[in-house]
Amino acid sequence: MSDVKKVVLAYSGGLDTSVILKWLQDVYQCEVVTFTADIGQGEELEPAREKAKKFGVKEIYIDDLREEFVRDFVFPMFRANTVYEGEYLLGTSIARPLIAKRLIEIAHETNADAISHGATGKGNDQVRFELGAYALDSNIKIIAPWREWDLLSREKLLAYAEQNGIPVEMKHKQGGSPYSMDANLLHISYEGRHLENPAAEAEEDMWRWTVSPENAPDEAEYLEIEYRHGDPISLNGKALKPHELLAELNRLGGKHGIGRLDLVENRYVGMKSRGCYETPGGTILLKAHRAIESLTLDREVAHLKDDLMPRYASMIYNGYWWSPERVTLQTLIDHTQQTVNGWVRVKLYKGNVIVTGRDSKTDSLFDSTIATFEDDAGAYDHRDAGGFIKLNALRMRIAGNLRNKK
Repeated sequence: MSDVKKVVLAYSGGLDTSVILKWLQDVYQCEVVTFTADIGQGEELEPAREKAKKFGVKEIYIDDLREEFVRDFVFPMFRANTVYEGEYLLGTSIARPLIAKRLIEIAHETNADAISHGATGKGNDQVRFELGAYALDSNIKIIAPWREWDLLSREKLLAYAEQNGIPVEMKHKQGGSPYSMDANLLHISYEGRHLENPAAEAEEDMWRWTVSPENAPDEAEYLEIEYRHGDPISLNGKALKPHELLAELNRLGGKHGIGRLDLVENRYVGMKSRGCYETPGGTILLKAHRAIESLTLDREVAHLKDDLMPRYASMIYNGYWWSPERVTLQTLIDHTQQTVNGWVRVKLYKGNVIVTGRDSKTDSLFDSTIATFEDDAGAYDHRDAGGFIKLNALRMRIAGNLRNKK
């Protein structure tokens, strides 16, 4: 282990990564650089700096990555209308490639030999962090303590923390939150404890971002979202930066009880896992983006995107954001978005996002002179439909004639 002189640790300042920090110093006898990413989790990050200083860390990175996260990761994913297994909007998955990217950048900046993370050996995040790291630096060494140490229970972690003078918040000493949570600007997730029984309903006081639909306002609220090249650029006529726009949609969606999800999903490592998610802003954006695409995308292009989306979603869920196949597919997706320009009006009401209007002054493929139920003045010749139907039925008619002869 002496070949590792310096390690960059993805560090939150919580129990797990605080233990990992001291464990790396003890077991690897190495210098540790801490990296804490602000991706909109809504927590005070300065305490992480103070905890790192307490254990002699000299190089401490606390980076505001909120705009980059939404602009370069969330929005590209939403251009594809990405949903994993029909429901999950990939809030945790899409944050991992950015963290992996920054870990590698810091390792290069500080001449570190390795990176380290606090993902467990049962989950998806170890795969996502490490696939991303290897894609960006094929020679990087990765230390995953959960796959090396024997601190495999909460009690052992707490005992190690107490023995080594690691500050532990009082909530941990009292048993702590019943859930394992992960938050960023796109979502907040809940796993563990009570939720490990798939038959048990999630407790109402678990949810942090959204009111229950039953308690949402009785009056609907309308929003207008403007799109340029498939990305939202303004809300109710006000231009906003990507992270500002998503944060505001989270606030509005949460107010109306939008974006709750209770899901049993298939992890990449092979097991099923039950998780609950709140993704209010993302739920609004998915609905609005599909609405503006319905107006501006060619039928076959739209259907091709829908065919490819589940595969694209699996790439992100499984950790292949930096893979050549994801990059190739992204190029195709982004090409389709050149004409996705215009605005969408949605109504928020008691857990629902209802599209009430959409328009594109420059790229709408909706031709009212052809689609009208009124007199179209010859724009569409109804007689053409007869030949169209007969030709499309030809193979079935031939098969029918053969059956009749038998």
